[in-house]
Amino acid sequence: MTDTLVRKPYTPKVAVERLRQGDVGAWPVVGGLVAIAIVFSLLNDRFLAPVNLTTLALQMAATGTISLGIIMVLLLGEIDLSAGSVSGLCATIMTILHVKQGWNPLLAILAALVIGAAIGFLHGLMLTKLRMPSFVVTLAGLMGWLGLLLYLLREGGTINLPFTGFISKLSDTWLPGWLSWGLVVLLVLLSGGSSLLARRARLSAGLPVTPVWWLLVRTGGLAVLLGAVVLIMSADRGVPLLLIIFGGLVVIFDLILRNTTFGRHIYAVGGNAEAARRAGINVVRIRILAFMLASALATAGGILAASRLSAVNQASGGSDILLMAIAAAVIGGTSLFGGRGRAYDALLGVLVIQAITNGMFLLSVDSSVRFMVTAAVLALAVAIDSVARRGAAR
Repeated sequence: MTDTLVRKPYTPKVAVERLRQGDVGAWPVVGGLVAIAIVFSLLNDRFLAPVNLTTLALQMAATGTISLGIIMVLLLGEIDLSAGSVSGLCATIMTILHVKQGWNPLLAILAALVIGAAIGFLHGLMLTKLRMPSFVVTLAGLMGWLGLLLYLLREGGTINLPFTGFISKLSDTWLPGWLSWGLVVLLVLLSGGSSLLARRARLSAGLPVTPVWWLLVRTGGLAVLLGAVVLIMSADRGVPLLLIIFGGLVVIFDLILRNTTFGRHIYAVGGNAEAARRAGINVVRIRILAFMLASALATAGGILAASRLSAVNQASGGSDILLMAIAAAVIGGTSLFGGRGRAYDALLGVLVIQAITNGMFLLSVDSSVRFMVTAAVLALAVAIDSVARRGAAR
């Protein structure tokens, strides 16, 4: 647990040291993304076209948001199988409140998020107070919340959202160029500024720090990456608001996990729950809060999915969305055994999955092949995680 709470700053030297220990970090995912881009662009020149990349960004927002919530519980060494059903149920409740009951869309969204968090609170209580395995708790939730969804939609099976309404516009709004570039500048300044402040705090505490030149390299790399995204998407319709929402959630939860007591406690509990308890951490509270966040983020993902479809139906939150959300978290680098992972794993993992799906769709490949390829990538990610754990143990 000590290694989790007082972690060395990330430098090239530390990166080499971690590689020797078997901790490969996000490099396999990045390499996989590069390989995917090269292969599919050679097979179909439309893959890297601005219009297709914009579509890819829209496709990954909902699943990525649900995957972000899955990461919260995976960090504890737990699992949430109810995320898909919760996303569909809460999106349906939001739609009923807005369309049928005439609620303001913002109030309907807020009510859905509160209900989602309450569902997570219930799951957390069953896990911590009744000592039920999270697999059983959330498997029951998967079936129970799906049943409630079907009950609410029993008449007609589909509820349409107003196409020009606030909720539908979330997925049909594009940022103007000046605002997109303004956000790039703001994010680069915030990233560089927070890194410098963290470095100063570590210096004052007598802890090892990251060299300034390495901070400049990382900040410059971020600026180039964000600038490239804006340039590519500006060649089509612009940066979609849906991507900004998803990206904003990833940044917020990354800051929470890295820079708050709650985040450090999640890693501590996931690394060794008994050691965390003896260190004075309220393990029960951390687990309940993690499940509340997981269900709230599943709700947010369901809302984004409903926005893209401009409707909810009996398939909302169903199909393979849960499996893909869990797979995205694991492929992105979050350990199934707890204690290791980052919020950015949701972004990287869902990008891999959606890129494979999108590329195969362009090539008119059967969906059966897509499932097999995704399964192979998932198995490879878990194998890498297992090897990394053995290397760390040695």
